[in-house]
Amino acid sequence: MELNNAKTMAEYASAGEKPEVLFWVGCAGSFDDRAKKVTRSFVRLLNRAGVQFAVLGTEESCTGDPAKRAGNEFLFQMQAMMNIEVLNGYDVQKVVTACPHCFNTLKNEYPQLGGKYTVLHHTQFLRTLLNDGRLKVEGGEYKGKRITFHDPCYLGRANDEYEAPRALLSELESNISEMKSCKEKGLCCGAGGAQMFKEPEKGNKDVNVERTEQALETNPEIIAVGCPFCNTMITDGIKAKEKEASVKVYDVSELLDNTFKQ
Repeated sequence: MELNNAKTMAEYASAGEKPEVLFWVGCAGSFDDRAKKVTRSFVRLLNRAGVQFAVLGTEESCTGDPAKRAGNEFLFQMQAMMNIEVLNGYDVQKVVTACPHCFNTLKNEYPQLGGKYTVLHHTQFLRTLLNDGRLKVEGGEYKGKRITFHDPCYLGRANDEYEAPRALLSELESNISEMKSCKEKGLCCGAGGAQMFKEPEKGNKDVNVERTEQALETNPEIIAVGCPFCNTMITDGIKAKEKEASVKVYDVSELLDNTFKQ
């Protein structure tokens, strides 16, 4: 996909320079039409903050997370080793990604294969930019709006990060309401463990519908997410409950993109 003002690692290397951070776009952020909007929002925020970042472009491949979760360790290691060879070839030190699945895999599973990097979820990186004064909030686009946040499993329970996305949402002057199952007790959207790519098992109710019902109990105007898979599953849940007209699903970076100014 085309990214405004996004240079590749190859372009930096040819100029003898190194970026501040590598933005790992991920499969969803590159190819899924809905997730591409999140990618563009995050890139606009990086540009507004004056962050020198790079992408791998065509040199980026799947981290191997879906293969590993589906039980194909051999394929995972093949994909991981190809990516590690590229990353180490550019001497990448710091990586940021908008996908918790990529975040978890790069952070916790690549080191044992020789890929050791500082890896941040995009909400963590954006929080740092805000705290450092590189981004600031202007306007009241979401002031008083009722927002609830769905914790992605691989950001929250797997990596113990609950505060970064909430800290960003608090800057919007919105009315944040927590679901009954949140933070350490958060409920999966139903896409984890490679379930995103298959039909659900038979049962009384799909997990994403159950989770959406929990979100709707807070009477939200917006359900905020921090993962492309969660975005898809919660959006499908909203459609199943026929609430598309009254409830919107947005990634945290999309909400910030409408309010942050340099």
